[in-house]
Amino acid sequence: MRSVCSIGFNTLTNLFTIMTKYITFILCFMIAVPFVAAQDATKIRQSIDKGIAFLRSTQSTAGSWDTPRTRIGPTTIVLAGLLDAGVSIDDPMIARGLKFVLASVAEDGGIYTPDGLLQNYETCCAVMCLAKANTSAKMKDGSEPYKALLAKAEKFLRGMQFTEERGVKPEAPQYGGIGYSATTRPDLSNVQFFLDALKATGAKEDDPAIQKALVFVSRCQNLESEHNTMPFIAQNPDGLDGGFIYYNNPNPEGTKETEGLRSYGGMTYAGLKSMIYAGLTKEDKRFQAAQDWIAKNYTVAENPGRGAAGLYYYYQTMAKTLEVQKLSHLEDSDGKKHNWRTDISEQLIAVQQANGSWINAASRQYMEDDANLVTGYVLLTLALCLP
Repeated sequence: MRSVCSIGFNTLTNLFTIMTKYITFILCFMIAVPFVAAQDATKIRQSIDKGIAFLRSTQSTAGSWDTPRTRIGPTTIVLAGLLDAGVSIDDPMIARGLKFVLASVAEDGGIYTPDGLLQNYETCCAVMCLAKANTSAKMKDGSEPYKALLAKAEKFLRGMQFTEERGVKPEAPQYGGIGYSATTRPDLSNVQFFLDALKATGAKEDDPAIQKALVFVSRCQNLESEHNTMPFIAQNPDGLDGGFIYYNNPNPEGTKETEGLRSYGGMTYAGLKSMIYAGLTKEDKRFQAAQDWIAKNYTVAENPGRGAAGLYYYYQTMAKTLEVQKLSHLEDSDGKKHNWRTDISEQLIAVQQANGSWINAASRQYMEDDANLVTGYVLLTLALCLP
């Protein structure tokens, strides 16, 4: 009897010890995960604050963040980044910037540099900026100071889309697209800005403008289907890889440097995000092909297919797309799961300049040699990376 009791007591003791260790492990894990997340958040926040301080030092007396080539676009991107980074709508820096932007509102509803050639791009960026400011004001006191202005800007943008209203038939390559202005050829970058602006003003996935944009977006994908019968199909040296190109009438002799037929990262994330806005899901072969390309080319070391060119545009588009997908981790083609927020934020923190800015001297074509614009991109990106 004693032997049996002794065995029973020893067994219970062992079970108790095992359970104690297991519970301790679980509790440590539960404590450690928030601690790691808090550490990440602290590092990101410190980096953001340095970026904010840099932009505070470079704002002009007029309220803009100037570049040699354009002012409205970079200024609105900077303002959007500052607002996403937590700068108050009451901050004098924000007030001066918004005053500068509002001075560029045209009679036709657009918001752009007079006599410039970037009416769509600048208006789209301004809409996204003012929509964020409108949200901040509404959260503060319930007002929506830019509601009427945004409605006019949205109408202006819709009028620039290549559709039947402008005499463009659905079979035309430019159908559904939008360019830098009403007269320039459409491209996928401008289309993604256009769709971001429409979403910021409340457009739904079944909106006719979004569905027509999907026609153009589908024709920029290196994927042969009933949605894409463009002549460039099957001419891509890399094959029909499911990635996206800049526009759907490329130069067959184009290279990675001239944005010809080859897919690359910035445009593939832009294409995928645009398809999500239009209501496509993983059941659609266009969606799945884009996702497969991203899984095969996952990296934060470069803009895949373009190297350093457009690198910060790539980071911002990548983060926005993965946020829209509601993904916490991305699984690559080898089955490895990546915490994309950690990967991007660590990379950006590592290359931040001593003065708090970011710059990409190797990418003048994308205006990334301008520290104001690039720092605006980064604030938008890091705000999405906060745990």
